[in-house]
Amino acid sequence: MQQSDLKISSPKGKYLKSILPLFILLSIGTRGLSQELFVFTEPASNMAAKTIGLRLGNSFMKELHTGKINYHLIPEVMVGLSKKVMLHGDMFLSNRNSGMVSEGGSLYGKYRFYSVDDVQKHFRMAAYGRYSFNSADIHQEEINLYGHNTGWEGGMVATQLLHKVALSSSLSYITAQNNNNYKFPTDAKGRVNREAINYTFSAGRLMYPEEYTDYKQTNINLMVEVLGQYNTGLKKHYLDIAPSVQFIINSRSRIDLAYRYQLASTLLRTAPQGVFIRLEHNFFNAF
Repeated sequence: MQQSDLKISSPKGKYLKSILPLFILLSIGTRGLSQELFVFTEPASNMAAKTIGLRLGNSFMKELHTGKINYHLIPEVMVGLSKKVMLHGDMFLSNRNSGMVSEGGSLYGKYRFYSVDDVQKHFRMAAYGRYSFNSADIHQEEINLYGHNTGWEGGMVATQLLHKVALSSSLSYITAQNNNNYKFPTDAKGRVNREAINYTFSAGRLMYPEEYTDYKQTNINLMVEVLGQYNTGLKKHYLDIAPSVQFIINSRSRIDLAYRYQLASTLLRTAPQGVFIRLEHNFFNAF
C-alpha cells in the first residue's frame, strides 16, 4: 500500500459539540461506589491478588480508502500475582490481508507503587510496560503495539477514585521495530516513525445501581476515553475519543461496548475508527 492512498482527517467541530454533554455527565460524582475498569486503558489499580482473568477482544475497524471492515480478534489471559503486580499475555489474530491468521502477541506488566486509600475514594499510581511482536505488514505511520507493530512501551498511570467517578491518565514512551522483513515506511523527507509518546485521559461513572444490596447486582458504567499519540520523529500526531458502556455481571464477568472515533490526525492511519467489543470473566482465588 502506498502512503498516497491514505487520507488525513481533520477535527470535527460538530462531533466535539455532541460529546461535550457526555464529558460533563462523567465529571459529576454522587455518593456510592465506583468502577475504574476502562476499555482502552488500564488504571493504576490492579485486579485482585490470586485472580486469573480471561478476555476476548473484538475490534471492527473501517478502512478509510476501501471501506472494508477489518476484524481483529485478541484473546487475553490476565494474572493478579499480588495486590501490586499483575501480568497480561495476549495473541493477535486478524483478517486484514487474507483469511483469519495469527499475527503475533504481547506481554504486559504493571506495578502499583503508590496508594492513598480512604472511604469511597483513593489515589493510586503505577508503572507499566509492554513488549509486542508482530509479523503483519507495516501499513501506517501510527505505532500500535496492540495488534499492529513489534516494539516496546513503558509508562506511568495515575488514577483518582471519587465515589462513583473514576478519573485516570497515563503517559508513556513507545518505540517500534521492524515486523520481521517488513520495514518502516518513510515520509517525503525520509523521516522514519519509530518513536512516539502516548497520552490518555479516561473518565468513568457508575450509573446503576444507585445503592448496592447484593454483589450479584449488574453494574452499568458509562465512560469516555481520550487517546493520543505524538510521533517524535515525524512531528505528527493523532487524537481519538472513545465513549463506551460497560456491564459488570455477578462481580466476575464483564461486557464492554465501545466506539473509537478519530477527532484529528496528521499521522497516516488506515483504519482509525470503529467498534470494539470485549468479553471478560475472572476466577478469584485461582491459585
